[in-house]
Amino acid sequence: MDSVDTEVLKSAANWLAAGQRVTLATVVKTWGSAPRPIGALLAIRGDGLVSGSVSGGCVEDDLIERVRAEQALERPQVVTYGVTKEQAERFGLPCGGTLQLVLEPLSKSSGIDELVRRLGEHELVSRQLEMATGDVTLSSAHAPDLLEFNGTVLKTVHGPRWRLVIIGAGQTSRYLAFMAQALDYQVTVCDPREEYAVGWDVDGAVLDRRMPDDVVLAMKMDAHSAVVAVTHDPKLDDMALLEALKSPAFYVGALGSRLNNAKRRERLAQFDLSAEEIARLHGPVGLPIGSKTPPEIALSILAEMTAVRRGALDPQKALVPRGTAPASVDPLACS
Repeated sequence: MDSVDTEVLKSAANWLAAGQRVTLATVVKTWGSAPRPIGALLAIRGDGLVSGSVSGGCVEDDLIERVRAEQALERPQVVTYGVTKEQAERFGLPCGGTLQLVLEPLSKSSGIDELVRRLGEHELVSRQLEMATGDVTLSSAHAPDLLEFNGTVLKTVHGPRWRLVIIGAGQTSRYLAFMAQALDYQVTVCDPREEYAVGWDVDGAVLDRRMPDDVVLAMKMDAHSAVVAVTHDPKLDDMALLEALKSPAFYVGALGSRLNNAKRRERLAQFDLSAEEIARLHGPVGLPIGSKTPPEIALSILAEMTAVRRGALDPQKALVPRGTAPASVDPLACS
């Protein structure tokens, strides 16, 4: 599964290869309650076909008409929606939200083919667009890099800016790895067990056969990293958690019941972890949505990761036991 912006870029590349005229719209600034985040992409084909979204449907029709009417942009240009109350009402922008977009006419020299190729190799890529000339430069990027626009140069960052390490290659891991890739995560699955590793077949998710603690240490977890342990085997899960909880990873979780996670915290306390580090553990992992099946459990885990990542859920509040039932009910670990 590709991330949303990669799908947009792939569509643009395919249309260009077919000889179609293509315009790429990028959200570069927002004010108020804008419906889509900075960096959101929309590719518009000359005949009005689109891929992606920059406003959830609010301004797309106007952009299509603009592209059709102008037939062919010669240079990138800036377009702003929602400056006035009337315009906000016309385009359905909520609560006076305002969007500023860069419209860029694409060509073979726009580097879209190379960008898609590098994204296919799981590379994080920075794309720099000169507004005056339309010239494009591609270079390697780093996880903390963000979109920058000063009116003269537009720098966008593409690829998996977030990393997820899953300990265990079981059934839940398959759904978790598949869904996580759609959310811009570069996924690594760690499982040294032969019987699980042999059957691993999730495209795009790297399988690492080393011991979990070695994998976590080697990957140098940062604030854009998450670690989730799902093997039910303390010898594997705890090894990963010991290193992950000492790292800057924004999310560390472990599957299992409240009782199992209480026992896990007791085990972790016997090692060189502080009480504050142990308190970072999300266990039971995931939001309390009543999940029972592997895909539902994966959904609850990613929902909580997203809430923490977006600042919608206080990480400390998320660690306090909730109610009387596990957040993610794992039928195999309810003892």
